[in-house]
Amino acid sequence: MTMWVFGYGSLLWNPGFDPAERVLARLPGYHRSFCMWSIHHRGTEEEPGLVLALDEAEAVHCNGLALAVYPEQETRVLDYLRERELISSAYLEKQLQIDLADGRRVEAVTYVIDPGHVQYCGGMALEDQARVIARAHGGRGPNAEYLYNTATHLHELGIRDPELDWLSERVRGIRA
Repeated sequence: MTMWVFGYGSLLWNPGFDPAERVLARLPGYHRSFCMWSIHHRGTEEEPGLVLALDEAEAVHCNGLALAVYPEQETRVLDYLRERELISSAYLEKQLQIDLADGRRVEAVTYVIDPGHVQYCGGMALEDQARVIARAHGGRGPNAEYLYNTATHLHELGIRDPELDWLSERVRGIRA
């Protein structure tokens, strides 16, 4: 059985491994949201940034990318993803059912936000998100770069995300 990984944020443009297959996919029951304070990669403890996470909710879905892992690389990829994504335990690693654009339904390793974690900040107004993203900078660079890269890659995949489009435009305006 193939190991799949569901990408919805930086995994779209920086998976950290060479996928055997890339397929557009939909995850029901979760939506992409800047609902996690970033104190490592895109911010600091003193001045946190925001990163995307999957926030669970009813009657929603998240369009993203399913990444198939070569069988001989599964252990290495899973170790890499755990080191990358579970750095502060704000994400939970789950095996969730996703629907691939070609009609298949598969189980995928998916990183979702723990709403009980101190880094969870769901429900923040978009304007407040834009102000945080415009100024924050962490170990992997400016928070704005993370936003722009994700929005660009969603567009390239043909995935619409009006909130990310609005945030990109607003952050550019703040930073200008």
